[in-house]
Amino acid sequence: MAPTLKAKGKSTTTRSRTSATRPNAPPKTGDPGDWREETLTRMRGLILEADPEMIEERKWRKASNNMAGVPVWSHDGIVCTGETYRNSVKLTFARGASIPDPTGLFNSSLEGNTRRAIDIHQGEKVDARAFKALVKAAVAQNATPAKK
Repeated sequence: MAPTLKAKGKSTTTRSRTSATRPNAPPKTGDPGDWREETLTRMRGLILEADPEMIEERKWRKASNNMAGVPVWSHDGIVCTGETYRNSVKLTFARGASIPDPTGLFNSSLEGNTRRAIDIHQGEKVDARAFKALVKAAVAQNATPAKK
């Protein structure tokens, strides 16, 4: 049984509104069937389920992988980005430090004052309900002005 994460450059942009019923093509890492691609695709689906009005853009094309750019999901500001690394998929929430995380999904970038991230390693599954709650909280946080 797979472990579960639960309680405890130049910018090239293709911009479109997405919905759970008509999603854009999922981000590609370059290797069909690669666990990172599958993980990022699953998390993308959860993001769109949490907020069907989410805008998805591709920015910051990286020479280190075959992605068409880093997926950036936004609604009234950046909600999160998704990146693939050799050993993990990283979902970074732009204002994550301001978002309540009662189930402890954030497990990376915990020392900063602004961002928080979730690193997902091969074989790990993320608690879908808790993750969607984080996305909804991030959207709500974006609706309020940032403190200066």
